[in-house]
Amino acid sequence: MSSGSQETRPELLSQLVRELRQLNALGVSFFRAAAARLGMNATDVEVVDILGATGSMTAGRLAELTGLTTGAITQMLDRLEETGMVLRERDPDDGRRVIVRLAPREDSTEARTQEMGSIFESTGRRWDEIASRYDDTQLALLVEFLKQANAASLEEISRLREAPRGEGGSLSAPLGDLESARLVVSSGIYQLTLRAGSGMADLYQAHFEGPVPDVKAKDGLVTIRYPRRLWVLGGTKRAARVALNAAIPWEITIQGNASTIAAELGGLNLASLEIKGGVSSIRLDLPEPSGVVPIRIGGAASAITVQRPAGVAARAHLKGWAAHLTFDDQSLTNAGDDVRLQSPGYESAAQRYDIEISGATTVATITSG
Repeated sequence: MSSGSQETRPELLSQLVRELRQLNALGVSFFRAAAARLGMNATDVEVVDILGATGSMTAGRLAELTGLTTGAITQMLDRLEETGMVLRERDPDDGRRVIVRLAPREDSTEARTQEMGSIFESTGRRWDEIASRYDDTQLALLVEFLKQANAASLEEISRLREAPRGEGGSLSAPLGDLESARLVVSSGIYQLTLRAGSGMADLYQAHFEGPVPDVKAKDGLVTIRYPRRLWVLGGTKRAARVALNAAIPWEITIQGNASTIAAELGGLNLASLEIKGGVSSIRLDLPEPSGVVPIRIGGAASAITVQRPAGVAARAHLKGWAAHLTFDDQSLTNAGDDVRLQSPGYESAAQRYDIEISGATTVATITSG
């Protein structure tokens, strides 16, 4: 590798970016050419190549590496499995995950598989020839650079998938290998509706009306953030409807002003829920709890309604003030000054809700049914 170039760093960086963009474009062209030779779809060939290079992996991980939605990757795997090129199996350690691997060669697919192997082996030999011109230190540098470039590309793919254009839009992210998740909604929103998504393949699905917020999903943390400058009285209403995958436990935090928060969480595996900031109306329909689940509501609110399943134990701790407080069959007026109420058998119940209201509210109702 030559080190005698007299070109300036900006010139070298410009050439590097140009060559990388050409490498990406040629990679796409290569898969198209290979697919045409094999009579296959280009993305099908890409998936088979990924599995051949890295071994078995989850369908969610394949979606991330190819930049496809979970729906598109499912359709592709249906097609590849029908032709006998891949197999899908439930993960023996986690039944929620689907593992994808290349199928053993069989008579019906052997000719195509051998031709595909020949195509990639030819490319591999060319790469080996190029790599032989570099010493070990230079190769290590190239490997590190490519790892960083691949990681950056994955982040950009996720960003593009999660950034709809214009007013309104729908977003989602793959569940992948996640075993738990957290949702954080911050800054002002006019109306927020949460619900449990049963049988979803995605980690979450969200639909927005009005200006689209900044949405990110990484390592199980989903953040929905509206710019504070958009919270203007009488301005464009911002509404979000978010469905959360019911197969994993969720921690939920909602912070900042809002007009209405409605959480229809029946069926969700809820680990905790916290609401901070001024809200006009809060309604929480809680699921069956798993263990002791904390519910924290802070800030001023006109009306708070919390409903839990029948027979589920709960404790309410009013640290703030309520003009009218109802807890099951108990009613209090002008309640405050550290009021504590709980249902019979709360202390011994393994599954229960610990509810704390620390702000001021006009009406607070906590019931079961």
